[in-house]
Amino acid sequence: MNQTMIRPATEADWPALLAIVKPVLAAGETYAIDRDLDDAGVHAYWMMPAHEVFVAELDGQVVGTYYLMPNQRGGGRHVANCGYMTAPEARGKGIARAMCLDSLDRARQRGFRAMQFNHVVSTNHGAVALWQKLGFNIAGTLPLAFNHPVHGYVDAYVMFRAL
Repeated sequence: MNQTMIRPATEADWPALLAIVKPVLAAGETYAIDRDLDDAGVHAYWMMPAHEVFVAELDGQVVGTYYLMPNQRGGGRHVANCGYMTAPEARGKGIARAMCLDSLDRARQRGFRAMQFNHVVSTNHGAVALWQKLGFNIAGTLPLAFNHPVHGYVDAYVMFRAL
């Protein structure tokens, strides 16, 4: 099996990142972000200055991306937050797991004491199960907090783990 390589993203990666990020946001099933963003809007969101963005490569191809940032400012900035996306053709190959493990290591290196996901859509069963396997607990349920395009209003979870 080939090893996933994870490295900081560069502007040269943007076409590959756009091909991953834009369809996920447009589907509207996992991120509480406007679904109709144009390319510039997708770039402004994913590559915003607060996000430290990384890419996952498999056989030299960008197959995933994630960002790392403080979850809050001030007294809450010791808790990290991340968002992850995997290319459809790479799902089921351990890319999300590799990115999460990498983000946990990088968060520790940057002095974060915990990681929190603020809005994990309950119908995103694969992500919920993976995060739980990697030590995250559901710290709270936000009842009907996400309007899913297929399932209607569904719960979202706040997931947390100490580092």
